[in-house]
Amino acid sequence: MLEISTPSPQSKAWRRDVLCIALAVILLFGLLGLRPLANPDEGRYTEIPREMAATGDFVTPRLDGVKYFEKPPLLYWLSAGNFQVFGVGDFSARFWCAVFGAAGTLLTYLAGRALFERRTGLLSALVLTTSLLYYGLSRLVSPDILVSVLITAALYAFIVAVKLPAGGRRRWLFWGFYGAMALAVLAKGLIGLVLPCAVIFVWLNALQRWKALRPFYPFSGATLLLAIAAPWHVMVARANSDFVGFYFIHEHFQRFTTQVHDRSEAWWFFGPVLLLGLFPWPVFGYQALRHHLRGSWQQQQAKDSTWFLLIWIVVIVGFFSLSQSKLIPYVLPVIPAAAMLLGSYLSTQWEREESKGFRHGLFAFAGVFGLLASAVCLLPAGEVAETVAALGFWRWILVAWLALGGGATAWLTLRRGHQTGFVAMLLATAGFLLLVNPVAARIDQRSTKPLALLLKTQIAPGDEVFHYRHYFQDFPVYLGQTVGVVDFEGELTFGIHAEPAQTAARFLAEPEFLRRWPLPGRRFAVVRRDDYARLLAQPAFTHSILGEYRGHLLIANRAP
Repeated sequence: MLEISTPSPQSKAWRRDVLCIALAVILLFGLLGLRPLANPDEGRYTEIPREMAATGDFVTPRLDGVKYFEKPPLLYWLSAGNFQVFGVGDFSARFWCAVFGAAGTLLTYLAGRALFERRTGLLSALVLTTSLLYYGLSRLVSPDILVSVLITAALYAFIVAVKLPAGGRRRWLFWGFYGAMALAVLAKGLIGLVLPCAVIFVWLNALQRWKALRPFYPFSGATLLLAIAAPWHVMVARANSDFVGFYFIHEHFQRFTTQVHDRSEAWWFFGPVLLLGLFPWPVFGYQALRHHLRGSWQQQQAKDSTWFLLIWIVVIVGFFSLSQSKLIPYVLPVIPAAAMLLGSYLSTQWEREESKGFRHGLFAFAGVFGLLASAVCLLPAGEVAETVAALGFWRWILVAWLALGGGATAWLTLRRGHQTGFVAMLLATAGFLLLVNPVAARIDQRSTKPLALLLKTQIAPGDEVFHYRHYFQDFPVYLGQTVGVVDFEGELTFGIHAEPAQTAARFLAEPEFLRRWPLPGRRFAVVRRDDYARLLAQPAFTHSILGEYRGHLLIANRAP
């Protein structure tokens, strides 16, 4: 007689987990190439690897042809390889950042399973992927997502490793810990080493877990770390005598201790940033903290994984709060830890029939979405009105989705319980994040992509291209070549003055530009409309307007 086997609950759980993680990855990659590159960051971090791929110099990073030592090269190397195979484009430029975002989702799932249980891993991964800051920076060309995921990988590897007995698995996890830190150093500098070690040091002291550290393979681990992180630093220093002073002193020490970059904020800056970056999941934040901190200190010491995550958040937020340079992405490395704390709490409440904390969080989410829908409808006034008008019909799609998502979450929570309400919240959040893409494309008015593509059809060898009183960082990416810059240095200052003999012909003062403009040969310039009046004030300045886009003009010194 034929026997039909029934899939085990464990196999069903695995298939469900794989499906959910796959959908989370699709969310990170969906509509990835819809928006043009944002100025200035995405343009900058795409142009540097484009120049690497074009010149074949993978040691000295260059932006618009000049030395650029502010960041190490991991993202540049990955993107340059991508460009050589698939060409330069919006999707290919963002590809590796989305890959790292997906890797962070998978690592959080695996670490959650190892440290807590399966459901915690799954819920933590879903919370992480749908957190506003993590989702957003996984889809922007920036080294921030790389260093954050690599720091996360290092800390996950460590906390799982110290719970294992000596042997092959423990050794491989510790080697993964050292290797992830080395790659983090190549992604964004010494914080890739300092932050994980600081978190671990505080945790070992606070919970007196020093005995759990042995063995931690310091000699083989340090060898691996140096073998990965050191070669580029040595090679670039040998090729550029000015690298060490700028990279280590200016970009590390002075960035942290002084206001040299003019990015100072209040000490509490990262508190609101963290809450907004975790949106919409802070609706469960109070309940989760109360749950995790319940009990005496003796009971708390048994929850070493929970305290590792809490210390992870406090140390990194505290570190950057002390810095004189503060930017929103600095808080990104703590989002995975916060997501796992939230996922752990939600998992403990999942099977409870009447979890008031869970239900209250879902109703709070519905209220927040309702308030956002009202705000998008009612806020326009003054400058805000101009921005909202640019959204067109996307404004009303966003309003409808916010109202529908919030209403459905509240209704399903009341009628079907908190598990169904959570699914509705997750779907509403995913839809909102997808809508952010076309909305952001209409709000961001800084792109010069259409003008670059227009010029690309007309430019010939020997023609000169200038940016007037600004450097539009996405323009060279789409044009496929470097440009000259008039009366502007900005972050190119170091590179311009490092090689004056090579840069003098392209980086001009305004009088020299005006002298060269009417000379034989064809010249083009990109100028903001605000600066265009300055050129018109020059009596002898003759030109032809080739195109205009969002307040930027493309002009030529003679008609086509």
